[in-house]
This record gives sequence, structure tokens and C-alpha cells, in this order.
Amino acid sequence: MAKTKTQRNPWFWIPTLYFAEGLPYVIVMTLSVIMYKRLGISNTDIALYTSWLYLPWVIKPLWSPIVDLLKTKRFWIVIMQLVVGVGLAGVAFTIPVSNFFQYTLAFFWLLAFSSATHDIAADGFYMLGLSQGDQSFFVGIRSTFYRFAMLTGQGLLVILAGALETATGLEPLEVNVTAQNIPVQEISFNPESYQKLHESGYIYFVSENEVKVPIGLVSKEQAADIKRKVDEWNISNNFYASETPVATKDAGWWTRKVSTPLKETLKEKFNKETVDRSSEVGNLAIIPIQLSTLPKAGEEVVLNFGYEKGDASIKLVHTYRYVFNETNCDKPAFAVVQLDPKLKKATQATFVGRSGNIRFSWLVVMACIAVLFVAFSLYHRFALPHPASDVANKTEGKSVLGEFFETFAAFFRKKEIVSIMLFLLLYRLAESQLVKMASPFLLDAREAGGLGLTTGDLGLVYGTAGMIALTVGGILGGIVASRKGLKHWLWWMALAINLPNLCYLLLSLFNPTSLWWISAAVVIEQFGYGFGFTAYMLFSIYVSEGKHKTAHYAITTGFMALGMMIPGMLSGWLQEIIGYQSFFVWVMICTIPIFLVLPFVKVDPKFGIKDRE
Repeated sequence: MAKTKTQRNPWFWIPTLYFAEGLPYVIVMTLSVIMYKRLGISNTDIALYTSWLYLPWVIKPLWSPIVDLLKTKRFWIVIMQLVVGVGLAGVAFTIPVSNFFQYTLAFFWLLAFSSATHDIAADGFYMLGLSQGDQSFFVGIRSTFYRFAMLTGQGLLVILAGALETATGLEPLEVNVTAQNIPVQEISFNPESYQKLHESGYIYFVSENEVKVPIGLVSKEQAADIKRKVDEWNISNNFYASETPVATKDAGWWTRKVSTPLKETLKEKFNKETVDRSSEVGNLAIIPIQLSTLPKAGEEVVLNFGYEKGDASIKLVHTYRYVFNETNCDKPAFAVVQLDPKLKKATQATFVGRSGNIRFSWLVVMACIAVLFVAFSLYHRFALPHPASDVANKTEGKSVLGEFFETFAAFFRKKEIVSIMLFLLLYRLAESQLVKMASPFLLDAREAGGLGLTTGDLGLVYGTAGMIALTVGGILGGIVASRKGLKHWLWWMALAINLPNLCYLLLSLFNPTSLWWISAAVVIEQFGYGFGFTAYMLFSIYVSEGKHKTAHYAITTGFMALGMMIPGMLSGWLQEIIGYQSFFVWVMICTIPIFLVLPFVKVDPKFGIKDRE
């Protein structure tokens, strides 16, 4: 009976635990942005207030000792999932109120802190509930279900909200936009020339069933003029409000004395690429949208118009949210679509406007996820094992505050702390810079040193082959590590996560036009990352072993975030100065430090090997 409680089949709880770990993160960081946009919050406010919601995950090592000192990790998991459910319910039921933005933000903060605390407990429990061999084996499985949570939050939940909007509103407005190889004509904007409808009876949205856009280029000035005129018309007729740009401060001492001179020196020495100074952009088309008849007095009809399916190389210049009422419904509103300037072939995309009860739709979505997390809490209350080592780690006779500081001190008193810190900070040094610039490199025009992919091609490469390679690499890394241990695979995994970066240097040198070659390079790099990242996760688990393993693992993840954040922040600035080829040379140079550190990294040869029973 005791064995049944202390040992449970990991397949019964690891997938659900890490799905539950990833879902609140994507809800706070991604889904909240989409929701606020649909509810009419300005981009300025969305960017300002939701960016701060990342803070709890950045500073979670600061309160990780509390999770270690008080109660069990199992207790924290079950309670935090319940609190996440409460936070989601709070978001759901404050959406309909007048000051919903302030109230929902408060509940998102609760959600963020409880989710970050859940992460600490879940990662700690993973180390307590599994043997070292099982930890190695399941490290790829847990990453896979975490990614499934990302896809659910960014995809399925958004689809559910859209379906609810459709079911609660007017018939969706569907506009097909086709890019065709026909002569480019001058674009003119004459809003008064559009027919003003005053039909009676059934109310619905009217537009053109098909909009044809000639493939080609127009001048930047002409495109900017069309966009400005359309926005001015829509704003003056109160279809949406103008957003005030955030003021930029005057350049300070650092910019004038250090940043700018350094930038010019590096650009002169290293940037041999021809920067794209093209004065032309992709062609545009204007889409009219209007109501068939007047709405009832005092009634507002909100239409969210956005991309639905097809080639992402045809896109709206921004997502439109129109408000139609009795003051403006006798006039058409307008949207602008623009082609990717690199688009050469005929293609098609569909844009859909939905006018349902947006607040009700998001209320239902958030309420459903709240119920899901209550179910997670109840399920894990019974499904999680009861490891004998899962106890509060407070030393008898010592104060909580004293134990709190001792937890941090114990981490930095570890043997080989210097090599541990260098490993944590340098293992992803090259990858942290590459990941920021990989997509811009693939998208940028060839004249600017990029490969000139369209947005649709990029989505195809990363969203299919890249995602599959990443998942396979992660799962395979866990399987092989569980057979011969971390020490055996450490160098191989370090090579796997670093050497495939060479693919991007080769792409920048040879500039292939075949999507197959580009896809192959991305697949190699993503597989290498999935395989190589296994070593980082297992090493973090290894150095966290001991009395305060939960808090110490959180500290290692904090250093990982630091090692990713600072180089990543500088990567765009550096690439812009020295160009893509020199930047990828720099990335390869940044792979060297970790190989100088690895000879000093000590790992037990038996760590990670799965017992053969």
C-alpha cells in the first residue's frame, strides 16, 4: 500500500503536470494580449501593462526557498493549480464590468505569481518523484507537453474564442484577397464614391467578395499616404480611436559618447553587406466594410477584422477593430492589405470579420480554463505520488528568515561553483543571440544580407519541419541520456546545441534560393537545440541535488534567463552594425567559451542512467 502511494507511473502525471505548467504562462504572456486587443485596448496600454506580467517568472528564484521551507512540493502544486483556477475565474467574471482592464490585470498578476510558484514546485517535485534515470528519460517528454500547452494557448483557445464570437454575432464577413500577376495600377482613395446602403430588415456586413491585388511594388511614400488617408477617414468617423505614440527621450550621455561612436566604428570595420535602401514596398489594396442598414438607437456593433487563413504573405497593415453605431453606420469603414515585397507568385488569403459578443466569448474561454485548472488540482491530488523525500526542509530550531538566506548561501557554497556558474551562463551564449536574429535573417531581403523568405514560407519552415525536429530532438535527448548518463553525452549535446549554428553562417555565405536547403538548415539547428538543451536541463537538476533542490533548481533557471536575456538584448544592435555574415561569425565565436569550460565541469558518471529492472 505504501509503495502505491510513493511510486506512481510517471506517464499518469508528468504530461498533465507540465501541460498545466505551460498553459498559465501562455495565457498571461500571449492570450491576454489577444484578448485585450479584441476588447479594444490600445496597443500602447497593452504593451506597457502586459510586459510587466513577465516579472514573476524573472524573479521567482527570490521566493523559491519559501516553497522549499514550507509544506511539501505536492501541496504547493495542488494549491497553486487551484489558485490559478481562481485567478482565471476572476478574469472571466470581471470582463463584463466597466473597469474590466484594471480588474482583469489584477487577476492576471495573481495568475502570474501563482503560476511562477507552481513552476518552482513542479520542477522540484519532478526531481523528488522520479529516479535519476527516469528524470533523464522524461526530460524530453515534459518539454513536449509544455510545448503542447503553448500551442493550445496560442491556437486552440484563440480558435474557441473566435468560434464563440461567430456564434453570438452577425454573420461573419469573409473577404478573399488574391494576389495576381497583373499590371500594377495607381491606387486612389475616394471614400465618398462608395455606395451608402440603407436597406431595411436583416442587418449584416457588406464588402467585396473578392479583392484583387496586382503583384508588384509601389513607392514607400505612396503606400504611407494611402495608409494615412484610410486611418484619418476611419478615425474622423469614429470607427476607431487614434493611438498616441510614446514619446522618445533625447539621447543621453551613453548614446552620444559610447553607443553611437562604437556603432559607427564596428559598422565601418565589419559590415560589408549592402543595406537595402529600397524606396519601394509591397503593393496595397483597400477593402470597404459597411453595415447593410442602421442599427437600433443606442446600439453598437463591434467588428474585429483580421487574417483567417491562406498565405501569410498577404497581410493587413494592422488588425482592425471597428465600432459601428447610429452616428457612422451610413458610411463605410476601410481596411488596407499589403503584399510582402518579396512575393512573386499568385496566391490567396482570407480575412474574416466577426461581430459577436466579444466579452461573453472571452468570459466563456477563461471560465472553461478555470474549470480545467480546478480539475487539474483535483486530479493531481490523487495522481501525484507521495515521495518520502517530499517534506518541508526547514531546520529545527532555525527561523524561517535564517533558513531563507541559508538556502541561497548553500547554493553558492557548492563545490566547483565557478564552473557551475560559467556553464549556466555560457552554455546558451551563442544560441541566445542566434534565436533573436534567425527569423529576421530569413525574412530580410537579399540586398540586406537576408534570404528573402515570405512570411508564409517562414511559417511553413518553422511551424512544421522545425517544430517536428525540435520535438524529436528533445525526446531523443532524454532517451539516450537515460541509457548512458549525462556525463557520457555532455560533450555531444554541447556540440549539438552549438555547431548547428554553423548552418546559418553557411546560409549567409551561399544565399540558397531553394526552400529545401533553407528548411534543411533550420531542421538541423532545431533538432540540435532540442537534443542539446537536454544536457542543460539535466545539469541543472544535477547541481540542484541536496536538501534545497527545489530552490536551487529555481536559481539555476534564473541564471539561465540571465544568460539568455543580456546577450539576446544586444544581438539585434550588434547585427545591425556588422551585418548578418559577420554576426553569424560572431555567433560561432561565442560557441567557444562553453567548450573551454566543459573540461572543468564535474558530473557523476552514473547520474541520469535509468535502472534496468
